[in-house]
Amino acid sequence: MNNTETGKTALILGATGGIGAEIALALLRRHWTIRVLARSPAPADAIYGNASQCDWRIGDALNHDDVMNAARDVDVIVHAVNPPGYRDWDKLVLPMIDNTIAAATVNKARIVLPGTIYNYGPDALPEPGENSPQNPITRKGAIRVAIEERLKAACDYGAKALIVRAGDFFGPTARNNWFSQCLVKPATPVTKITYPGKSGIGHQWAYLPDVAETMAQLLCHETELDDFARFHMAGYWDHDGQQMINAIRRVSGQQSARVAALPWNLMKLAKFFVPFFREATELHYLWQQPIRLNNQNLVSFLGSEPHTDLDIAITRTLRMLGCMEIENPKSSLPSEHLST
Repeated sequence: MNNTETGKTALILGATGGIGAEIALALLRRHWTIRVLARSPAPADAIYGNASQCDWRIGDALNHDDVMNAARDVDVIVHAVNPPGYRDWDKLVLPMIDNTIAAATVNKARIVLPGTIYNYGPDALPEPGENSPQNPITRKGAIRVAIEERLKAACDYGAKALIVRAGDFFGPTARNNWFSQCLVKPATPVTKITYPGKSGIGHQWAYLPDVAETMAQLLCHETELDDFARFHMAGYWDHDGQQMINAIRRVSGQQSARVAALPWNLMKLAKFFVPFFREATELHYLWQQPIRLNNQNLVSFLGSEPHTDLDIAITRTLRMLGCMEIENPKSSLPSEHLST
């Protein structure tokens, strides 16, 4: 399989966020031309090392003209953008995807969307497939369903879509997620791990560089993809809710780090002051039962799923969060991905 593409251009929306940055890096390794639309290029050097390797455009994903201008003649639009700090998430997410769809339709481009399990309600659990019914019981899940419905409709008008769903994100560039907002405390040595789920209940995790690598590999098979393509990743399956805890203790050298249960009731009160808590409390049901995405279709298509050793993934994540000493701040390189 040839993982190198030349002469292709991707527009990244949300390139200074976790998954957007990792996808940009994965495509840069394949010699894609990377165009970025962002409100400011200020954080870029910290993520990319040298922002000059990207075609940086100043603008806003909420501005129709900004997106249309930035997307001119691109092959792919990576829609990895979220409102800052989750503010007005329910009011801004759909207008942003509408701008992306408009630009993709004009340019006959493929939209790449990092998917989630939020689309699925209890009726699709514990092992939802790519085509399982989407009957979410949360506001956030309903918006996710609406996004995918709009993407599917756009495929009738010249756009294409690639949705890759995975478990809960973590990684060197990730910030607003369960790992960094709950399990550990950034900029602090690991002495306590706060776990949201119940002992004995399985949970699925996804390392952002692996998600990005998966998307990049799929894009290398553009001519073989359905216009509306969807894949599930296996990522890391923590079968009893203890494997992630044990790995954090192991790689941090803090075997005695105590484990505390997440105080969901207090978090529901704090949601009025902490945006992440406001969004997270809706998803409590996803921690109360095992939910496992099956990667059979992905493996059938690619031959394997990119997979970084869990200890390596957690070590890099803890170092970038300031929980361990940093030795090498760069994101994962292709040679560091295993296959599953």
